[in-house]
Amino acid sequence: MTESNREPFGETHIAINRVYTRKGDGGQTSLVGGQKVAKDDLRIEVYGTVDELNAIVGASRHSALGAAESPNNDTQALHKLASTLLRIQHELFNLGSILATLPEDVHPKQPRVTDAEIDLLEREMDAMNEHLAPLRSFVLPGGSRLNTDLHLARTVCRRAERLLVGFARDHEVDATAVRYLNRLSDAFFVMSRAGSQYERAAEVLWQPNASASGLGG
Repeated sequence: MTESNREPFGETHIAINRVYTRKGDGGQTSLVGGQKVAKDDLRIEVYGTVDELNAIVGASRHSALGAAESPNNDTQALHKLASTLLRIQHELFNLGSILATLPEDVHPKQPRVTDAEIDLLEREMDAMNEHLAPLRSFVLPGGSRLNTDLHLARTVCRRAERLLVGFARDHEVDATAVRYLNRLSDAFFVMSRAGSQYERAAEVLWQPNASASGLGG
């Protein structure tokens, strides 16, 4: 296959034979287009945080699959949640690919997040919310491993969103990427509540007067 007819963003054919290259020892790394930037560049911080989020989503998926092994839990719903989380991991990797590429170097077929991903997240949230009791208080992370992992995903997603918004002040950024992270953090919150329901685990509700001082009651 020649360079002219190669499809760089079709089915992946990647061979990673050695993890370390020593090329980053000087504190720089390369973008998709080959440009060298400092490792503490804000662009790197943004897509590095998206990568961190991806790892936490992977942990959440593992927790969902583990919970699905219990006959007392809603196995079918937990497997469906795990499948959704795997799809989100792919979407986050696609987002990272775009963020690691300067706008002028983005290939027309390069994977990215689109309105289709956002629309699906909204439909999934609506479907889960239909079966959740209305909230009468703020909730605290906890109650189960799955619930906690999904709240970790939510908070890291918010951090990624904040970083991307700051980056977008001085750089060209696809507005869809910001909307996707905003909607995704909401989705993780709904998933955390749904996950607790699937595990028959009680939600931990915020009690203002449960602090050491007792103030707020």
